[in-house]
Amino acid sequence: MKNITLLLTLILFNSTLIAQNSTCKCCTEKHSEFDFWIGTWEVINPDGTKAGENTIKKMQGDCVLQENWTSATPGYTGTSNNFYNNKIKQWEQIWIDNQGQSLHLKGNKVGNQMILRTDDEKNAEGKTFFHRITWTDNEDGTVRQLWETITNDKDVTVAFDGLYKRKN
Repeated sequence: MKNITLLLTLILFNSTLIAQNSTCKCCTEKHSEFDFWIGTWEVINPDGTKAGENTIKKMQGDCVLQENWTSATPGYTGTSNNFYNNKIKQWEQIWIDNQGQSLHLKGNKVGNQMILRTDDEKNAEGKTFFHRITWTDNEDGTVRQLWETITNDKDVTVAFDGLYKRKN
């Protein structure tokens, strides 16, 4: 009788574990689209100088990609939370840095690129602009992050262009 009770307890315990694993709300293909950015990175400017270091990891039951940036320029850091929003069927990023600046971007993965942008805003001259950041998953394992500011839907200014190389 004791053996049967033990066996039934083990079966129930294993069934509970399997059920818990299968109820992962963020263990979908859509929620994994930005996983190419996960890692510990050294980020290089186009001229070959170091831009900074970045660590991206999954958190909150695989529902959030958290970024922790440290610039090569002393004293500048930032954090973003990135997540797939099922309600609007888009990825979102909320960035906040230690200078009090923030960005809220939305978008989707297209091919090997995650393309997120801010809502339209007006600058001091009354011109409409938005920020667009594109992360490209390169075949060699690097990731390129290109941040552009687009004014009047035509004038493009590069705010940041960094190549992510995995730290060993």
